[in-house]
Amino acid sequence: MNEGTTAGIATALGIFRVQPGIPVGQAFDEVSLLLGCVRDLSEMGDESIAPATMVALRYLSAMAKALMNDLEVARNQSR
Repeated sequence: MNEGTTAGIATALGIFRVQPGIPVGQAFDEVSLLLGCVRDLSEMGDESIAPATMVALRYLSAMAKALMNDLEVARNQSR
């Protein structure tokens, strides 16, 4: 069974776009890694989060959201 692929239309921060044709399983693995990084960085505590860490959190979470949005588009297109 073909599990589907990314649609390649979602963007993050207006400068990154999800590549089309990435297998769904691989895309979910990448989302999991991105969200794990977001979780780890955000658990550092407010007093120890440097401005660069906040920027990293913004980029990582935006990329994870774009990938999830793209997977949703691909899922709806396959119906």
